[in-house]
Amino acid sequence: MTGPLAGIRVVEIGSIGPGPFCAMLLADLGADVLRIDRAAGAALVGPNADFRTELLHRGRRSVAVDLKHPGGAEVVLDLAGRADALLEGFRPGVAERLGIGPDACLERNPALVYGRMTGFGQDGPLAQAVGHDLNYVALSGVLSLIGRHGQPPTPPLSLVGDFGGGGYLLALGLLAALLERGRSGRGQVVDAAMVEGAALLGTAFFGFAQTGAWHPERGMNLVDSGAPWYDVYETADGRWLSVAALEKRFYDDLVDLLGLPAGLPDRDDRAAWPRLRELIAGAVRTRTRDEWTALAEGRTPCVAPMLDVHEAPRHPHNVARESFVDKEGLVQPAPAPKFSRTPAALGHPPPAPGEHTEQALRDWGVSGQRLDEWLRSGAIAVAD
Repeated sequence: MTGPLAGIRVVEIGSIGPGPFCAMLLADLGADVLRIDRAAGAALVGPNADFRTELLHRGRRSVAVDLKHPGGAEVVLDLAGRADALLEGFRPGVAERLGIGPDACLERNPALVYGRMTGFGQDGPLAQAVGHDLNYVALSGVLSLIGRHGQPPTPPLSLVGDFGGGGYLLALGLLAALLERGRSGRGQVVDAAMVEGAALLGTAFFGFAQTGAWHPERGMNLVDSGAPWYDVYETADGRWLSVAALEKRFYDDLVDLLGLPAGLPDRDDRAAWPRLRELIAGAVRTRTRDEWTALAEGRTPCVAPMLDVHEAPRHPHNVARESFVDKEGLVQPAPAPKFSRTPAALGHPPPAPGEHTEQALRDWGVSGQRLDEWLRSGAIAVAD
């Protein structure tokens, strides 16, 4: 393993969405992450039909454990005793009922950092409520800010709740707790809730909303598609050009690039924004996306082509930065950020559940006798 987290051992209790994303981040940075999958197999997310395309599972090995088996909890507790951190994404109370809650794990290993990922948190009136990403973002207040004027709020994929407000938040919490453990020698529980993480991502906008300068309606402000010079516009070939000329000097260069006529409406006059939008849209439609990109090269109008997921890995800048990698035929974002001395790198491809049960447990120091006992009892399983 390479990366700044090399030597850190993490147990991931298999889940979907933010939990796997958090584990992927840790594995990308060099941690040795064991994913505990169900002995009967694990569910896939979205349209994937093959475990190898479940990129959120990259970089770690899979051990299949039957958590409902009388010996299943002991397998997890044994690994928790050998680990630096454990993360789970059950509804509050489930891990405790399975015998692998924080008290049991910290009794086995007082230095363990125990990470918990939920939508609403471990306590509070909604702690036991069922929900998904969109529900958490809605409750956070952030969804109310996303969308065009006169249109319903726009679901922002699963980026704000699951991945930004969930997986990233838990990864940060785990690393902070590991850093503190280096001073105290003690582990602790990290309670990451997607409602709170999504709200945290919106911190600046909570501030803006209390200044009186932020319009309460969606699509009426500088960076929410309200300002004509901060939006995406269709080009002559049906593609899209992003325009983000916020500062006056960049806006002036945009006006010059697009060849807009003299006597434009004052850009600070909100009443004139619809007319200004029409002028910008009309100008952008006169050339193709790549023609505009070429004309803007070397200038400062703050425009960029909107690339799709197939184009982005081939863009010269992304190629030069090695921002995407091809691992066994699957193109995917590379580990980030970049480190000058301990570079991160992709490890194992996404595993099938139980693909590494025996070897991974041996590598973590489980004795052959104990391994044989677990296999005979059915507490663990190997991939078919």
